[in-house]
Amino acid sequence: MTDGYGPGEGDPRATGPRSVAVGGGVGVAITGDGAQVVMLPPEAVRWAKDVEAPPGAGNLPGSASGVFVGRRDELAELRRLLTSGGEAAVTQVSGMRAIHGLGGIGKSTLALRYAHTFRRSYALVWWINAVSTEQIVSGLAGLATRLCPQWAATAGVQERAAWSILWLQWHPGWLLVFDNVEDPADLRHYLGSLPDGHHLATSRTATGWHAIAPSMPLGLLDPDAAVTLLCTLSLGPGHVPTARQRQDAAALAADLGRLPLALEQAGAYLFETGTSMADYRDMLGQVMDTAAGGIDPERTIARIWRHTLTAIERRNPQALTLLHAMAWLAPDAVPRIVLASLVPDPLALGKALGALHAYNMVSFTQDRGASMHRLVQAVLRNAPVAGDGTGPRGRREAERAVCRILPQEQDVKAEQAGPWERLLPHVMALVESAPPGHLPSSEATDGYYAAAQYLYRQGREAQAVPLRQAILDHHVRTLGQDHQETLVSRHNLAYACREAGDLRRAVTLFEDTLARRVRVTGDTHTGTLITRNQLALTYQESGDLQRAMAMFEATLAQQVRTLGETHRDTLVTRHNLACAYRKAGDVQRAIALFETTLAQEIQALGDAYPDTLITRNQLATTYQEAGELRRAMALFEATLAQQVQTRGETHPDTLVTRHNLACACREAGDLERAIALFEVTLAQRVQVLGDTHPETLITRNQFGVTYQEAGDLQRAMALYETTLAQQVQTLGDTHPDTLVTRHNLASAHRETGDLRRAIALFETTLAQRLQIMGETHPETQVTRRQLDYTYREAEVLERGGTAAPPSEAAPRRPDAEAGTG
Repeated sequence: MTDGYGPGEGDPRATGPRSVAVGGGVGVAITGDGAQVVMLPPEAVRWAKDVEAPPGAGNLPGSASGVFVGRRDELAELRRLLTSGGEAAVTQVSGMRAIHGLGGIGKSTLALRYAHTFRRSYALVWWINAVSTEQIVSGLAGLATRLCPQWAATAGVQERAAWSILWLQWHPGWLLVFDNVEDPADLRHYLGSLPDGHHLATSRTATGWHAIAPSMPLGLLDPDAAVTLLCTLSLGPGHVPTARQRQDAAALAADLGRLPLALEQAGAYLFETGTSMADYRDMLGQVMDTAAGGIDPERTIARIWRHTLTAIERRNPQALTLLHAMAWLAPDAVPRIVLASLVPDPLALGKALGALHAYNMVSFTQDRGASMHRLVQAVLRNAPVAGDGTGPRGRREAERAVCRILPQEQDVKAEQAGPWERLLPHVMALVESAPPGHLPSSEATDGYYAAAQYLYRQGREAQAVPLRQAILDHHVRTLGQDHQETLVSRHNLAYACREAGDLRRAVTLFEDTLARRVRVTGDTHTGTLITRNQLALTYQESGDLQRAMAMFEATLAQQVRTLGETHRDTLVTRHNLACAYRKAGDVQRAIALFETTLAQEIQALGDAYPDTLITRNQLATTYQEAGELRRAMALFEATLAQQVQTRGETHPDTLVTRHNLACACREAGDLERAIALFEVTLAQRVQVLGDTHPETLITRNQFGVTYQEAGDLQRAMALYETTLAQQVQTLGDTHPDTLVTRHNLASAHRETGDLRRAIALFETTLAQRLQIMGETHPETQVTRRQLDYTYREAEVLERGGTAAPPSEAAPRRPDAEAGTG
């Protein structure tokens, strides 16, 4: 049910596969969250088996302060958890306060201490930045580079990560440290497929670990450890503090909330400047007026860093400018090219970074980039704004630094996407961290557009919503509501909202855009017709089929008159009208229209053009609905092979075809292959589109259908119930997709013998289908028959007889999943 053609007029959709599949290989590995299936060549597989880790192999980062105190009990408990079960997670105590809920409690420090303490117990220790699935894959790829550099130099990120997984499966006795995990579910695949070593994770969240790994909440340092840490850092490791110094340290540690990060920052400042602890406490009072009566890490850290920033500015003013700009970017792995854009002089850049590192404000990455703690960013982003109209400090510099170095080409293949993928997190951070009312520069807006177009060409338009919103806001404020560029921007935002599953917002935006375009450019202008077609498609996805068909038919007639029969816009609308006919149950009319459209697309656009492949997929679906299963499967197989080659394994268009092929395999009785295809498709849709996107929910529902047909009712019902709850929340109680899932859940309850629950669900579904689709719609009639079967079963059982199975199966096929627009 994706559009598949493009968010904006005059911008052709192009290929750009995101995933990697190396043909001719004999090794298979699954990377990411289980969504990327990668084939490795035979020699790489042999190396994964034969290469041994050299003694002491690993990539443990250095400690920010080099000092570790306290945490003896926690270290022992961590060892116990790992040696007894193999996995452990270090989390923050629920309810513990830190700036914006971010880190600083010492989780990574404890994990690093564990890794160093028990280093000799492992054949290899590998540290992975696990803030996202992409960075986990990147961290695994780095392991391949370390162990097999000669092959890794020729391989992409996904292949290297897959190689590392194979290596870990063949070589036991390692430790993987997943640092700063945002979503515990990101690790589920690795814990399941890599059982022969230890997994250690750190995370700010204490929830989500119960089904994955035992967790160990980590609280504040105890008072003695906090004093020892502060004295060691501020006085030097060889200095024995006096009783008065320990007393001053205890008072300062209490002011700092005994938060390790705050203690480290204060210690670095005191050691660098020679300031006494008593004087430091006095300065805290002057800056914040009053000291916190209890533990308040947010206010305390803000006080500390205010003084640290003053010291940095005295030492190197350019360093502070650099730090303020970095605050608006993603916290991890700011590439050297971005840093050089901020400070072009290499010598000056080195000195500025050195000053920041001296105060533990940044850490260095292996590729000469820099990372800064989220806590530092939070403080800097909320710093007072100067009254000279320049806006928040560092904001403009950050926008210029990133947007001026974005790649010129947005249509790139996955293996060429490295520059974009390194810079994209920082573009997204810019747009998501924009202060209320902030007007981005024209240069920044152009950069947002380039990034949005890159995501669109990669089939990830759903991720572009904040970028499209920022572009629209800029155009409204600088050009006005009805300017042509503003109309295009609003259209593109509506498209992105639909791809993200926000159908209500998409309808509102498309309706507003259409009304403005009719008023400004006329009823038959090309842009007006494109928006009308997209609005009709959104009505269709929202369940308003009659309104959608009427709008498609009117739009098609206008396009034929003004553009011609074979214009691409005309072909798009004809395709969408065919999808609507199929949804309405008029299969033969849909086949005729699809066949006409396909012939015209092959002639006008080519056999492998994305639009042509989408139409071929939809024609196959329609053949299947007409009972021509063999013809449908042949067309699905051919289309999928072409899409994998031209669009990539995880492109949304490819996922639509794979989903539909899985449905066809199930109908043909090949349940084993259907389950395998659904499993891969669901994982990839969750990764690419999100867990509650309408297409993800369709696949989850159909996965449940397949388990039901395989006799695994427990799995089927769990999938149905999850899907139904998500569809009710995101699509509404009467959306056609919701009704399909509710019908299937009713069928599953009947198979388990829970006829009362089945009858209630069938009755609800029938009433809603009568209201939305009418008495004569095929799905309404099937639900009515299934309800009648269930009534008869209940009557037979009440009389003490044995219920016979119904003669007609429930409608378990998808609601004619559309893949174009």
